[in-house]
Amino acid sequence: MRVVEVFRGEAARLAGVLAGLTESDFARPTHCAPWNVRELVAHVSIGAGRMVGMLAEPAPPRAEVDAAAYFGPAKFAPATDAARIDTARQHGAGSGTGRDIAEEFARTWRAGYAVSLAAPPGRLVRTRHGDPMTLEEFLVTRVVELGVHGLDLAAALDREPWLTEPAGELIAELLVRAAGPAAAGLAEEHHWDRLTLVAKATGRRPLTAAERVELDRRGVRWLSFG
Repeated sequence: MRVVEVFRGEAARLAGVLAGLTESDFARPTHCAPWNVRELVAHVSIGAGRMVGMLAEPAPPRAEVDAAAYFGPAKFAPATDAARIDTARQHGAGSGTGRDIAEEFARTWRAGYAVSLAAPPGRLVRTRHGDPMTLEEFLVTRVVELGVHGLDLAAALDREPWLTEPAGELIAELLVRAAGPAAAGLAEEHHWDRLTLVAKATGRRPLTAAERVELDRRGVRWLSFG
């Protein structure tokens, strides 16, 4: 499945969940402190629409960053983190009711999907951080944002995770590929399905003592998504 369709599937799943939330649901705290559900949705919504502005700009001459490299330490530097937190809080506060922000997310992801679907194969883009990369690799990062923060939202709402199978497969493959040979066979050894691998590798589900010892022994270092 093309990554743009994986993006569509995961975004549509989240939009369906958001459409059924109450106003009190949007006020619930999340593990992504200091964001509540409303503010985390605002953050995800902003990210889901990045392609619109990026594709309106000239393409860079070449790609230098892939999806794994995109999630480098610079993305989580204190100043960058502070700006990301403040932007989402301000956006969430100015988005009206919970229903309003849910509808905004629905519009935003559809706009991002439409321009991505219409883009020519191999289109290059430059991210807001200045990373020159292929649109396809950038869309992988959007699936990661939707999927991983979907786990955060599910936890905040006391719901079972709704991660779609294609998104779970894509994120798991990225995590294992980025971790390198040290992570080979780890999921099979511990009988992790894709959801468990994604949740444990991103800190959304705690590791057991035995799992932690094994990861340390192997020298596994997962990507950090905040």
